[in-house]
Amino acid sequence: MKHTVSLKKTFEFRKVYGRGSSIANRLLVMYILKNGQTYNRLGISVSKKVGNSVVRSRVTRLIRESYRLKEEQIQIGYDIVIIARNTASKATYWDIDSAVAHLCRKHKINQN
Repeated sequence: MKHTVSLKKTFEFRKVYGRGSSIANRLLVMYILKNGQTYNRLGISVSKKVGNSVVRSRVTRLIRESYRLKEEQIQIGYDIVIIARNTASKATYWDIDSAVAHLCRKHKINQN
């Protein structure tokens, strides 16, 4: 199984926020920036406004899993940051999955 490369450092997130383009929907905000690599890097941000640590961890897992299953269909060479909005705390996996798919379509990073 292939491992998703993560954005971890604050300066990496800031670079994507500053130079990247963003599109939002009801549950999530997605920033993307070309990285010139042969792989994508994913960063997930869930603030304390979303809920307690249990809720934040759950939302993070749902976003990561949704991205993992779509990774084969997403064009390579991007840094992607997904930010959860407050409404994501009550969302099901299917809600998060469709929100991630919607944002990928809006950014036109789907291969199909």
